[in-house]
Amino acid sequence: MSEQKTKAGFAAVIGAPNAGKSTLVNRLVGSKVSIVTQKVQTTRFPVRGVAMHGDAQIVLVDTPGIFTPRRRLDRAMVRSAWGAGEGADVVVHLVDVNGEILVAEGQAKAGEKRSAFDVQSIVDGLKGAGTKAILVLNKIDGMKREKLLGASQTLFETGVYTEVFMISALNGSGVDDLKARLAELMPESPWLYPEDQSADIPARLLAAEITREKIYLRLHEELPYAASVETTSFTETKDGGSRIEQTIFVEREGQRPIVLGKGGQTLKWIGEASRTELTELFDRPIHLFLHVKVKENWAEERGSYSDWGLDFDV
Repeated sequence: MSEQKTKAGFAAVIGAPNAGKSTLVNRLVGSKVSIVTQKVQTTRFPVRGVAMHGDAQIVLVDTPGIFTPRRRLDRAMVRSAWGAGEGADVVVHLVDVNGEILVAEGQAKAGEKRSAFDVQSIVDGLKGAGTKAILVLNKIDGMKREKLLGASQTLFETGVYTEVFMISALNGSGVDDLKARLAELMPESPWLYPEDQSADIPARLLAAEITREKIYLRLHEELPYAASVETTSFTETKDGGSRIEQTIFVEREGQRPIVLGKGGQTLKWIGEASRTELTELFDRPIHLFLHVKVKENWAEERGSYSDWGLDFDV
């Protein structure tokens, strides 16, 4: 009796900021491995989520959005996204189809025009690298079929795609078909991770990301991309739980009271929201302690880039 052959490989999910990459990866994996907020460019470094489908293991690489970089951190994020694509067995280009249709109809706002420009730059990048990708049109909810087909045809005619899927990462429509296709495309290989492992991200880093997500959810208007979170201590406690100490870094003194809030209420909300999710994720009691400090040049420190797996020298 022949032994069942297993498959395993990497599928890089690339796209413009806010295309829905993290939402899609979380949906494919079946649990949360990447943070999701209403802010674009939330993902700062590639996050690996592990999805199982039959005898296939799909290691999904959620990448930072690809856009026109301005700062060192932007450049490092974009380089890491392209790097993930270069080393993958399959590249998935996720596109917010709603933005593409609005641009085509001349009804797009500035942000949507910028997103369409980023999509075109990704198409050009794929062409230049000679890389073929699967085109995945996201956010199809409520879209008319003829508009979807029109956007699909326009993009497919660029010649960089092998096939097209239409999905809603938010409600799951079409995602199972995409997952099945990715499983088919994985090469024959032993599984790269234990079957019950859903992510390849250190616990300290995941904890910091969860808290950063809560900061952006609460302060997305008041605090742009000026905050970073570092887990400074992660120890076991006698009750079988974990004591986590984290420092929230902001760039200016005037941003510190924004994070603290009146009477410390904003920081309390962030801490409670993060603690609740971390307790569920780690399945143990979490004792979380947050501190807020000003560090003007946190985005220019080589050590942070090393922790995130980003190239500082860009």
